[in-house]
Amino acid sequence: MNYYERAKELSEETVANRRYLHTNAEVGLNMPKAQAFVMGKLKEYGLEPKECGHGVTATLGKGGKVLMLRADMDALPMPEESGEPFACPSGQEAHACGHDFHAAMLLTAAKMLKENESELQGTIKFMFQPAEETFEGSKDMIENGILENPKVDAALAYHVAAGQMPVGIFMYNDNGTMMYSVDGFRIDIKGKGSHGAYPQNAIDPINIGVHIYTALEAIMAREVDPTKACVMTVGKFEGGTAANIIPDTAVIEGTIRSNDKQARELMVRRMKEAAVKTAESYGGTAEITMLSEVPPLICDPKLTDEIVGYMKEMNIPGLTPYPGISASASEDFATIAEKIPSTFIYLSAGYTDERGQYGAHNPKVQFNEDVCPIGSGCLAHCATQWLKNNN
Repeated sequence: MNYYERAKELSEETVANRRYLHTNAEVGLNMPKAQAFVMGKLKEYGLEPKECGHGVTATLGKGGKVLMLRADMDALPMPEESGEPFACPSGQEAHACGHDFHAAMLLTAAKMLKENESELQGTIKFMFQPAEETFEGSKDMIENGILENPKVDAALAYHVAAGQMPVGIFMYNDNGTMMYSVDGFRIDIKGKGSHGAYPQNAIDPINIGVHIYTALEAIMAREVDPTKACVMTVGKFEGGTAANIIPDTAVIEGTIRSNDKQARELMVRRMKEAAVKTAESYGGTAEITMLSEVPPLICDPKLTDEIVGYMKEMNIPGLTPYPGISASASEDFATIAEKIPSTFIYLSAGYTDERGQYGAHNPKVQFNEDVCPIGSGCLAHCATQWLKNNN
């Protein structure tokens, strides 16, 4: 089967599925509409899906090696200002990262692979994942057995990319860290409140928070190897309700990211130590909660080169490789890639006109639906070829 040509025939269906998910955007782990929609479509296509944690899985094939194809399907908790007629009407959720594309393209790939199941030389497992944006989905599905029964040998995922670039560019990294780790943290500072006129009677949690913030900056300036790519950002600092009241508590939230395992471990450890010790030195306490703990996304070089080779042999017009990509953003798929050989590839879904001026996570972002047959075709073709050459 020529999967790209078949994907073009199914393009309207792929777009319709994408638009349904877009209009009915959901966030986090609990995604009942998306879960029901995906399961319904897979059943319609002749598969036997089942719930896996808060996600959906299905398999097809005839034993042998197992390749997993993964698509996330969650949106972001933000308003949508894309101007698209199928925009989410809630005003609270928006598919501003393109995960609706991922789920729709994988659904079409599943349909094509089912049509060609007799020719498969192994097994394909599908992973439709919630909660990528909150870095909970992969762990949820791993804990519920997504990598077992049958045991997965390798995994492939695509991610669409918005911006001012033509459809057809695909970006990958076969020799290093593709995306950074992410360790989100929350520091709950406890002090002792009082009237603002009598600070001597208080243990000021805002003052403690300011010194914790300074200590975190010092870690970055004086303890982290400057040859490593590292980021520590405090994006939330809350404390107090009135100008003349010293509160009992304050809260700091932030994120730590790195492309280096040792640097990541250092920053996380020292963040915790600095927060606790600084609070103690001013008479208060600090309690740390880790909001996310995702490793760097490091793609398997051999698998990546194989998949890139399969994509090149498809002779899709305009399909152009862009190797060596690396980004300081993070990706929940890294939790899968840490456990089994995996690769992750960006597919351009941008525009070269004014529609491409906004990137992912912007309320005005628009994605080009011309990418749909490329994504669906590549998923099915690469899976078929990998099984053929690895069994």
